[in-house]
Amino acid sequence: MNNRSYIVISLNDTDSVLWSQINQSSAQSMRRNLANTQGLLSYSVTPSFISDGSVVPVGDIMNQTEALELLATDAWSEAMPEE
Repeated sequence: MNNRSYIVISLNDTDSVLWSQINQSSAQSMRRNLANTQGLLSYSVTPSFISDGSVVPVGDIMNQTEALELLATDAWSEAMPEE
């Protein structure tokens, strides 16, 4: 398991994200939900935009297992077609 933390943010908040402080390089490189309203960010050290409240996460801070469980939901992944 890695030591990263994961958060979901509203895509409306991407202008406030300091991309140099997280593991994604831009809004285009982060995982988005199917509705294209939220994105998933990961980091090893809490970024200043989170600690100062500039960006408020949607939901709780997650570990890798919790983030993978979220990504497996219908809101984040399309169902695989049955053959």
